[in-house]
Amino acid sequence: MRVLLDTASFLWFIACSNKLSDNAREIMENFDNELVIGGKCVEIAIKVSIGKTGLAEPFSQLIPQKIQENEIDILQIHLLHLFEMINLPMHHRDPFDRLVIARNC
Repeated sequence: MRVLLDTASFLWFIACSNKLSDNAREIMENFDNELVIGGKCVEIAIKVSIGKTGLAEPFSQLIPQKIQENEIDILQIHLLHLFEMINLPMHHRDPFDRLVIARNC
């Protein structure tokens, strides 16, 4: 199963937080599942820069390490995806959600 991670679930997962449900943790720990993160890495970097995360280690070390350890794929964003994002209806206002949606159109 392909699982698209959002910012909170990814951060809770790598921090072993009890905020992540047991079901979500099981899914994310199952290496038969393909974990994917997209523009959310940008969102995490922004949150770090404004002090809205409590990462245990520097972003530049922790995020790449956890992505590699957990075999998480990063969706590549190309100019074509931005063109698609512009044309999406405004069902979602979060720019990172819109980018992920456009990436999968």
